[in-house]
Amino acid sequence: MSAPANTPTPPRPLRLLIVLPSWVGDVVMATPVLRRIRSALPGAFIGGLCRPGIDQLLAGSDLLDELHVERASGVMGPKFVAAKIRPRRYDTALLLTNSFSTALTVRIAGIPRRIGYDRDSRGILLTDRLAAPTREIGSGGATSLLAHAFTRAKFDLIPACTYYWRAADALLGEDSVIPDPFAWPVPASDRGKPVCMELATTPAEEAEADRILSSLGGVGGAGGTGGATRFVVLNPGGNNEAKRWPAERFGALAAWLAGGGAGQQFGIAINGSPGERELCARIASVSGVPALILPDHGITLGALKAVVRRAALMVTNDTGPRHIAAAFGVPVVSLFGPTDHRWTVIPTKPGSREAVVVADPTLEAGQLANDHPERCRIDRIDEERVRRAVQEVLR
Repeated sequence: MSAPANTPTPPRPLRLLIVLPSWVGDVVMATPVLRRIRSALPGAFIGGLCRPGIDQLLAGSDLLDELHVERASGVMGPKFVAAKIRPRRYDTALLLTNSFSTALTVRIAGIPRRIGYDRDSRGILLTDRLAAPTREIGSGGATSLLAHAFTRAKFDLIPACTYYWRAADALLGEDSVIPDPFAWPVPASDRGKPVCMELATTPAEEAEADRILSSLGGVGGAGGTGGATRFVVLNPGGNNEAKRWPAERFGALAAWLAGGGAGQQFGIAINGSPGERELCARIASVSGVPALILPDHGITLGALKAVVRRAALMVTNDTGPRHIAAAFGVPVVSLFGPTDHRWTVIPTKPGSREAVVVADPTLEAGQLANDHPERCRIDRIDEERVRRAVQEVLR
């Protein structure tokens, strides 16, 4: 995505605004690009625009100099947010979002250079329009003119990390080589550091984790040291119920882990949003073992980082806490169905382990799980496959 040879390379930004994704997992998957930009622009002021909650996720990190925490809701939302960021006089905006509203916000804010993917009819608002990769669907391979008329473009399968990395190419005027867009982590940078996801915690978040974990008889200990009991975080929720592994199977897995089925006994912590308290309680009841239900303790996203950082393992659906665990190098077992796991191939820390369990492992490589929702239902993952995955990442 570098500029053509006859086009002058634009000056590197001195004051850069990065519009961050809205979802927790997407923000964590953007951290390799944030680190790349931070390293490439050592003298630049780099701000971030994010929705409430994402600031907790990035707390403790040095990736950004300032975070603007705003939600551009309603018809006038972009105007109000633009008014708050305009005094910073950013010269460049990089949009890691795909929405029209975020492009409108940076345009109203008067930021001269605006880089983003040309999606959601927002191309007119961007100065540097990036083409999102697409694939043709609908014609069934037919070549007639009539069939071609009914062919439509659909966004191609590309991991979010690669998607963001290519946007950074355009920002920096580079044409980085990613031999395989699915082969994350990519080779070490020219500075010798591995390209991987990263998060940090603050002392306040660690103190809050101490308080929460004390409710399970010292599970995790202070900073996860000493002779404290090792514990597993189960993450059974998710915004899309179709992506949730059955609660009864999570309960059976909790009983197996607590009973030493994986070779040692683990404490059990069950995570969920405030709206998922009932789901977490049902899993604890099915398991029949003592469990720490994290939403009962008012856990914040910041404190969740500190709790997850100390865990021996996470078993999770395809949702944000999966990425938090991987960013801290915690072993992860990730359950996928009916979405395709290749959308979220992640760059984990060197030496860390993730086992991806898909609903239909026989699906051909050229097909997407998203296109086969019945065949790739998540309840097609049985308990035995998950137990084997747990043993694999704990070895």
